[in-house]
Amino acid sequence: MNNLLENADLRVFVTVARQGSFAGAAQALGMSAAYVSKRIGVLEAALGVRLFQRTTRRVVITEDGAQAFERAQAILDSLDDLIEESAERRRAPSGQLRVCSSFGFGRQVVAPAIARLARAYPALQIRFEVFDRLVDPVAEGFDLDVRIGDEIAPQLIARRLMVNHRILCAAPAYLAQHGTPRTLQDLAGHQCLVIKERDHPFGVWRLRAKGGEVTVKVSGALSTNHGEVALRWALDGAGIVLRSRWHAQPLLASGQLVQILPEYAQEANVWAVYPQRLGNSAKVRVCVEFLERELAANMAADRAPDAGA
Repeated sequence: MNNLLENADLRVFVTVARQGSFAGAAQALGMSAAYVSKRIGVLEAALGVRLFQRTTRRVVITEDGAQAFERAQAILDSLDDLIEESAERRRAPSGQLRVCSSFGFGRQVVAPAIARLARAYPALQIRFEVFDRLVDPVAEGFDLDVRIGDEIAPQLIARRLMVNHRILCAAPAYLAQHGTPRTLQDLAGHQCLVIKERDHPFGVWRLRAKGGEVTVKVSGALSTNHGEVALRWALDGAGIVLRSRWHAQPLLASGQLVQILPEYAQEANVWAVYPQRLGNSAKVRVCVEFLERELAANMAADRAPDAGA
């Protein structure tokens, strides 16, 4: 039973339960699938119950496994709290920290900041992942999600890292050929570069003006799931794009893009989102405060990172 007390095996078990497969857990943990399977077998033998039903295609948690998952998560949370309390006394956050973000914003902005965070706090072990979909930090085991957009589930804690909004832009060459839209209704006759990323509705732009929020359906010959691609197309004169102002501002200043319909914008603040159970986590607090300073420094230096959302 000594192995039951080892948090490493409990973490393997919890990860398999979340991923729904040995292969997925192995990838998340940086282990081999054979090793993950072996540790689950050892844990099942120690507990005297079957934790998963295995088939050739997937792994399904059993009723005993579901009960064990709740207890295992509680044990790991308590252990992490103990480590963090000790670290807090040393004023040096330590332990594992799982962070996620979207593809473009995560790659261009969050990843460099995370690297600097790791250098500042070498006792932290940070795993950073990017996705093209909305992540549930609780269900997927992330400590922190750095996301763009104000629609956040009420069961999560959210701290705004930066005020941001998106604006409508096009290249001068496109406007010279197709004309400049004067109303939202005019967009129906234009090539709009539609982006599908994470939780953003495809082909629908929700914009805010003095009169409140309006929704406009847009379309065009080109669409993508990546903001960098859409921006490249816009710069090449292919159509109208909706991009973050702090990303587009240098391109507007250089004349490569022109803002259209400036009375309309889309709220797209940057948030740090994390589970309620981590509300007092020292490592999460340190990470959030660090990212807040990093984004403020970026803005002060008038840089142009790709928001990618």
